[in-house]
Amino acid sequence: MKSEISPDRYRLTDGEVTLRPFVPGDKRRLAELGNNVNIFRNLRDGFPHPYTVADAERFIAMVMEHVPPHAFAIEFQGEYVGNIGIHPKGDIYRLGAEIGYFLGEPWWHKGIMPRAVRLACAYAFRELGIIRIDTGVFDYNVASQRVLEKCGFVKEGIFRKSVIKMGQICDEVRYALLKENG
Repeated sequence: MKSEISPDRYRLTDGEVTLRPFVPGDKRRLAELGNNVNIFRNLRDGFPHPYTVADAERFIAMVMEHVPPHAFAIEFQGEYVGNIGIHPKGDIYRLGAEIGYFLGEPWWHKGIMPRAVRLACAYAFRELGIIRIDTGVFDYNVASQRVLEKCGFVKEGIFRKSVIKMGQICDEVRYALLKENG
């Protein structure tokens, strides 16, 4: 039997930016937001380009299986503008999680993503029992590095020439936030 996610229980907001669980009706908007080479350029290859409604439908079905949710739609002033996820790890890393996110290009540089990251991290520390959140950012994605630094993430290292994206080899910059600093 599939568990149902209560949309209100897992709705996180700071008054202007809201994180909410996905619903099946998000598929067309997700495809619209995600089908952008400038988004694809900054995400892992598991996020395809072009990004179709079928891709969005599969993603939403997958994330809706997690209760409590690990992935959220980002709303800005009531409009769905991006995605954010906290992905718990396993085995000896089970008290940690990885964060990942994207914002539709029309909403870049508006201060939305730092607010969404703060909401997601507070949720992970409070609801998921996580004590460490980390992520990797391609070296050329300076805007994402700034988002993480604004949210208190610390640069822990650079994995040199560890990533290939769109035929380009680049470094990955690793960041982490500990619960006591979040």
